[in-house]
Amino acid sequence: MTRAQRASNLIAVFLPFAAFIAAVLVFWGRWVDASDLVAFGLMYVIAGFGVTVGFHRLLTHRSFQTYRPVEYAFAAAGSMSVQGPVIDWVADHRKHHAHADEEGDPHSPHVDFDDGWRGALRGLFHAHMGWLFVTQGQARRRKYAPDLVEDRGMRVLSRSFPWLALAGLAIPFLVGLALDQTLAGALSALLWGGFVRIFLQHHVTWSINSVCHFFGRRRFAVEDESTNVFWLALPSFGESWHHNHHAFPRSARHGLRWWEVDMSALLIRVLERLGLAWNVTRIPLERQHAKLAT
Repeated sequence: MTRAQRASNLIAVFLPFAAFIAAVLVFWGRWVDASDLVAFGLMYVIAGFGVTVGFHRLLTHRSFQTYRPVEYAFAAAGSMSVQGPVIDWVADHRKHHAHADEEGDPHSPHVDFDDGWRGALRGLFHAHMGWLFVTQGQARRRKYAPDLVEDRGMRVLSRSFPWLALAGLAIPFLVGLALDQTLAGALSALLWGGFVRIFLQHHVTWSINSVCHFFGRRRFAVEDESTNVFWLALPSFGESWHHNHHAFPRSARHGLRWWEVDMSALLIRVLERLGLAWNVTRIPLERQHAKLAT
């Protein structure tokens, strides 16, 4: 990883964190404006589904098919989460599945760390955010994401990541300006719908790499250390049913039981009803039962 890449990741990690601290200090004891909530909710949903449905289930695992413009729209939305260019994200995640919790996994909390609580803490830190300064974006694109590399539109979107990240800040600013019609209202919406939202989405996503490979429940016979973590299901839009996902990576639904809330799967179902998604991968109960751990 180059110094420039480390520096850009450092800014992407710590600038939203600094904004979050500023928001807590400045607005402690005050009501958050309605326009702030609208900007936050709108961008959390757009960028969140851009990652979970777009980057992950559609582009990484091809859990369903859709029209090319829809793919591009999801890729653009996911880029607003500021988790890196779409092709790098997909390549890293496919490499993670190819080497899950083994040598070569970009962000396992279990590889190359000593036993005991110190080793566990170092592993969790690496999986959560330490890997961003060591292995993020280093998976070979031609090997792990050849389909996206050969897609001109995806190459353009991947190169346009800085501009899409800025769009993820401009949109809440404009929402605040339109609703409050003041510069102060626009800046407040930028803070909450931009920087604070990015901070929270970062840590929810990174928790899938760390928490969901260390704590939680398991029921399938898989060789990695993936787990299901119920309390992350809502903020992650269903991604925290991570053990289910590792058992059946191509499944469009990660919450395989009726009570496992999975908002991303619900959105894919809506897209299917609208004729915007087809060949949706579902795992029959018989296949699920066959893979249960004994």
